[in-house]
Amino acid sequence: MKDKIKESLFKFNVLRRIVQFFSFVFFSAIIFNLGTLPLLLPVLWTWGMELNTVGDAFTALQFTLYDTIFPWLAIASFLIIGILSGKSLCGWVCPFGFIQDLVSFIKHKKMELSPRTHESMIYIKYAILGITLFISVTFSAAKLMGISRSYENALGIFAEAPFTTLSPAETLFATLPKMILDFRNAVSQIPFSDVLSGISTLPPLFWFQLFIMIVVLVFAAYVPRVWCKYFCPHGAIMAILNKFSFLGLHRDLVKCAKGECRLCVEVCPMHVDILDLPWEKFSDPECIYCLKCVDTCPNKAIKLKYP
Repeated sequence: MKDKIKESLFKFNVLRRIVQFFSFVFFSAIIFNLGTLPLLLPVLWTWGMELNTVGDAFTALQFTLYDTIFPWLAIASFLIIGILSGKSLCGWVCPFGFIQDLVSFIKHKKMELSPRTHESMIYIKYAILGITLFISVTFSAAKLMGISRSYENALGIFAEAPFTTLSPAETLFATLPKMILDFRNAVSQIPFSDVLSGISTLPPLFWFQLFIMIVVLVFAAYVPRVWCKYFCPHGAIMAILNKFSFLGLHRDLVKCAKGECRLCVEVCPMHVDILDLPWEKFSDPECIYCLKCVDTCPNKAIKLKYP
């Protein structure tokens, strides 16, 4: 019994949960008045708080393009972290990834997507990335040429940050907390009926943002890491860089019972077909290095490899 407890405690995913939790506390450290830090990370977070401890690199990229500034810092963040550690921040640090992992505990039996559906849906995040970059880059170019007024009027609220405007993380971590605080303050100052009246007149954009967030979280209960796999533009960028990452995994052919066991493939939340990848070192574009495959392998055939 003691050996089983000790074995379960020394699994990578126990450590990962601890790192996720403390990362989330650090990201939310505004509540402890730690102030801002000049730190950009390629993870899904929010710029809706006035004093963020960490910045979301993809949102920073959109903001700087809107201001007609080349996004050096955002690009550097993606490149440096992507090359050094691949998509590991997605699995170990990203606040929205942590929320998805928590939500996945709600529903024990998961929905199984067919391999064909999975392969098709993977490209949605690249489409979202492409559309966002197209809008931001073309608007920045129009602004530099002094012909952006009509374009900005057409884009409306989407001109500054096309993706972040509808990001479920922005809604969850900024829009809703601000609304709750405003609601609490309003209740103490004006009649409750007036507060309800104000809620009923919220703009359609808010309800659309809320709808997106709820749909994503509900699906995350049925399909592990559904946002990361199919919709996250951060994940699309990091997937490209993951191919060139120093970090990877190694599968020992002597220990691996490939013909009899597929536990590593079955447990992978990103549907990485580990057994079909090169054994010496593999860093699949979709791998977030959650290391569930390492923990699950009964023969200890899979290990981290760096570089």
